Amino acid sequence: MPFTLATWNINSVRLREPIVQKLLQEEGPDVLCLQECKSPVDKIPMEGFTALGYTHMIARGQKGYNGVAILSRLPIEDIGDKDFAGLGHARHVAGRLENGVVIHNFYVPAGGDVPDREQNEKFGQKLDYLTDMRDWFRAEKPEKSILVGDLNIAPREDDVWDHKKLLKVVSHTPVEVEHFGAVMEAGGWSDVTRSDIPDGRLYSWWSYRAKDWDAADKGRRLDHVWATPDIRNAAHSSKILRDARGWEKPSDHAPVFATFDL
Repeated sequence: MPFTLATWNINSVRLREPIVQKLLQEEGPDVLCLQECKSPVDKIPMEGFTALGYTHMIARGQKGYNGVAILSRLPIEDIGDKDFAGLGHARHVAGRLENGVVIHNFYVPAGGDVPDREQNEKFGQKLDYLTDMRDWFRAEKPEKSILVGDLNIAPREDDVWDHKKLLKVVSHTPVEVEHFGAVMEAGGWSDVTRSDIPDGRLYSWWSYRAKDWDAADKGRRLDHVWATPDIRNAAHSSKILRDARGWEKPSDHAPVFATFDL
């Protein structure tokens, strides 16, 4: 039974409710994972999503910050969340579909502006968060699982607009990439997006600071879809919906899609 999953840092689900509905109407993913919802769970505007057939939601929320949600047309069971690095933030939620597939939705801390944990507490929190993810997956040994979200790291040289210029910029520093790789290895995760689109520059985020983000095209691939070894070969048809970055009142992220035959 094929199903399509999308992940999108929406940067306020209430502010951008119209473009979430647009995505659901035009693309129709079976499951949509949102990050940076910036809303308590009871204030997420479910009425419009339900009207479009997305009658299931599991979420963790905070007023004005963070927040993750999984909207689904398919029944999904809430199987909890983890407070990695003890930050007390709403950054993870997990659900299980009726076919047994577990979906982890993550919003990894951005890490501030200075890539030095001695000078920047937020950078240290990011590294600690990734270390806790690594240790959990090492102990948990996930099976039949998909991990998605804004992981706030662009790991490959062709995941950023200029590798050399960004080596000292948070999201592409060697220490972050190393931590990212350790999380992947610990869970046996595969990069679904790059399995389907192995070559060439690929971005899912473009800064609001650029006057013309499309022309400048100084992007980074911060949003990811991973799968465990037992289901990675079932994944296909990955894409990044770049056009969504140009919709009215857009997020600075574009949605990332993958289809699984399971």
